[in-house]
Amino acid sequence: MIKFSLKDIISHTKKYGFIYPSSDIYNGLSSVYDYGPNGVELKKNLKDLWWKSMVYFNNNIIGLDSSILMNSSVWIASGHVSNFSDIMVDNKDSNKRYRIDALVNFYSLFLLKHGNIENYYYFLNIFNFFLKKKNLKEIYNFLIIESVVCPISKTSNWTEVRDCNLMLKTSLNFFNNKSNIYLRPETAQGIFINFLNILKTSKINLPFGIAQIGKVFRNEIIARQFIFRMKEFEQMEMQFFINPKDESFWFNYWKLVRIKWYSILNIFNNNIKFYNHVNLSHYANYAVDIKYNFPFGFKEVEGIHSRTDFDIKNHQSFSKKKIQYFDSIEKKSYIPYVIETSVGCDRLFLMILCNSLIKEKKKEKERVYLNLPFIIAPVKLAILPLFKKSSLIEKSINIFNYLKYYFKVVYDDSQSIGKRYIKQDLIGTPYCITVDYKTLNNNIITIRDRNTMIQNCLYIDELYFYLNNKFNLKFIFDKLFNILN
Repeated sequence: MIKFSLKDIISHTKKYGFIYPSSDIYNGLSSVYDYGPNGVELKKNLKDLWWKSMVYFNNNIIGLDSSILMNSSVWIASGHVSNFSDIMVDNKDSNKRYRIDALVNFYSLFLLKHGNIENYYYFLNIFNFFLKKKNLKEIYNFLIIESVVCPISKTSNWTEVRDCNLMLKTSLNFFNNKSNIYLRPETAQGIFINFLNILKTSKINLPFGIAQIGKVFRNEIIARQFIFRMKEFEQMEMQFFINPKDESFWFNYWKLVRIKWYSILNIFNNNIKFYNHVNLSHYANYAVDIKYNFPFGFKEVEGIHSRTDFDIKNHQSFSKKKIQYFDSIEKKSYIPYVIETSVGCDRLFLMILCNSLIKEKKKEKERVYLNLPFIIAPVKLAILPLFKKSSLIEKSINIFNYLKYYFKVVYDDSQSIGKRYIKQDLIGTPYCITVDYKTLNNNIITIRDRNTMIQNCLYIDELYFYLNNKFNLKFIFDKLFNILN
């Protein structure tokens, strides 16, 4: 089995209607993308699967859809106005811009690769000290003294080091706008500022979670690697509110649940791993990333953090409103701690494509197909008349109309049957139904499996039950729960 490069993945997504560059007829907009007909279905299925995993299958997790625009005080209280930034530097010779931590990480790995272990640890320790203090002048001096060079120009001709806030500003009116309004850079704060509303309307007890899927916006200075890092993207977040004394238990619980969840998507141990944070965010006691082995290396897909009581405590302080939970067992009020699971939907999408696009040889023949898990495939079933004959077309459309209420089905009578099979394989359709003269005479269709290419005969009346078993959520989640237990 041969895996594909990122360049191959990008080409495939555009050719087969998954992802297009935004504003393509105007030469695009950097780091912004549109989801095509197959892409929007795949993305919707991923979001639905995550939502059901969180909200439908847990009796103590509920949903929310908060607004993109919020009072600017939200972002002051959360620390985003003062802390949500990247430290950047430009190389004057190559005209390339670098995030300072990525540049230093690249250089430190260079030292390690060349066996300079002592300098490697010294280098990282000094740099992390300056980075934590956000001492821009010392960081610049450090680059010069240590002769950190640009990977392209091989020079140390750097600009001054700058701290760039990542939030995108907007305006609610044209005149006399006295405060900054931001497009939200994360969905979590919408959950925290609705904590009291949820408590009052849902009458729910700790521990409980609030889940949300939504668009967020970040003014990424360096956006690269296709949809892995963008300026407009979607997050799938769940904030789980707990008694502070149970912090360690619930952090480890959600670590286990979340990494096992990826087995539903055919992501297994050799391609996925935990990465423990060395430098914790200002709000976190614990933090771990779930990383996938992309064509460009292991990168974060999901973050799991203990955010402690940082967010709610700050919102309580800034809003001057009591935001606490009354514990009827302990007979006291307190601010709960929060365990967060945060998945980048677009990164998850890219991970699925990288994991599923496969080239294999069978009997000296090369074959490419998209081995998507059935539950998230954009098209579940293709109805294909063997020939473009009116009787076969009519029968095929009748079958389409019968199944369209239950599954995402397409009808296709273009090209030869072999080319239509290949087309469906390349968009990840699990099953193709061929309608031929047996169907007209006996109501028997031929159903072809994408992965094995094995063809079986079924009566039309058996189709719903056969397919429903293949796409059955209960079967999929029973398998997951068996893994967890």
